[in-house]
Parts: sequence; structure tokens; C-alpha cells
Amino acid sequence: MYRALAVLLLVAGATGAPAQEAVSLDVEIARPAEQRSAGPLVRSRGVLSETQLRERLTNGFPARLHYRVELWAIQKWFNDLEGTHDWDVVVSYDPLDKTYAVVRIVADQVSVLGRFDRIPDAQAAVELARRVPLLPRRADRYYYIVKLDVETLSVSDLNEVEHWLRGDANPAMRGDKNPGTALGRGLKTLALRLIGGEKRQYERRSLTFSPP
Repeated sequence: MYRALAVLLLVAGATGAPAQEAVSLDVEIARPAEQRSAGPLVRSRGVLSETQLRERLTNGFPARLHYRVELWAIQKWFNDLEGTHDWDVVVSYDPLDKTYAVVRIVADQVSVLGRFDRIPDAQAAVELARRVPLLPRRADRYYYIVKLDVETLSVSDLNEVEHWLRGDANPAMRGDKNPGTALGRGLKTLALRLIGGEKRQYERRSLTFSPP
């Protein structure tokens, strides 16, 4: 394990600090006549445009995008969180056939959005707008908050990276935890920070609206 971590640290040292490129979240509220039956249209842009994220993808590190939409009701004294909706988009690279797989996970349902030869095509699939089934229940004023967490690696997934470093062609997107020793956990956490595997977080608030 430690030799694999040493290789990982060398890869981390070669990549340098991550470049910050524009990432945006869009949240489009339905037309007034449809606000009781249609939730907001949500999409992200530019997530896969960041150079170092693309490099980590081609090196076998899957990218995970976790979306969370919150519906807030505006009250006189305190705003109320009326509902939430979460989903994930996972992008992975298969070095065997040199394709990018994009899947969407909503609760226990997995939808394959496609396999692509080019990362711009995978990015287009990631950026597909999604209608969120989160509707107001009362005739108050509302707004939505959209949150996006982007990560390429987590401590619980490092076991899959170790498989990749040993030569496995197609590491699983999700693996069993292997906590190891306290020293091992510390080294893993350090390695993750060096390769920029911590979460990047983005947030967008919609305009206020009043359903008819």
C-alpha cells in the first residue's frame, strides 16, 4: 500500500496547484402558470473544463458531482426549508477502450447518460439540464438554492485508486472501505490533499417567486 501511495504522491507533486476556471450553476424557475406542477430547471456549466480535473479523470480518478436543491419558503421572521432533492452525476474514464462513462444516480436509480470518446462530449452530457421535482405547497413567496459539490476522490475510495496503481484497467466507481491503520489513514488523507481531491463547492440562489 505504501509503495502505491508513494507513486500517488509523485503524481501529486507533478500536477501542481489546481487552476481555477469558471464553473456556474443555473436555476430556471418555471413559468408562473406551471409553478405548481413543474419544478426548477437546473444545470451546471464548466465543471469538466478545469484542466487538472480532466487530468485526474484520464489517470483513472472518477469525478463525482453531487447536486442538492433546496426549496425555501419566505416567512415573516424565519425562512422555512420546505423540501430538498439530491442526485449525483459520476464521470469515469476507461483506459481499456479510452471512453468516458457518464451516469446519473437518483436515490437507487442509475441512468446511463452515455459513453463518449471525447471529453467535450462527456461534458455536454454532464451539463444536460434536469427538471427537479420539488414543488411549493403553499401560496407563499419562495426561492430555490442549488448546491454543487465536486470531488475526484474521497478517503473511502482510495482503495480503488490503489487497485488502479497496481494495474487494474477499470477501477470501480464505488468500493468497500478499508480503514487500515491510523498511519495508513493519515497518509491517505495527505495524499488526497496533495492531488486536490477535496470537495469544491458551488452555490446559486434563484429569484424569489410567488406561485399563483
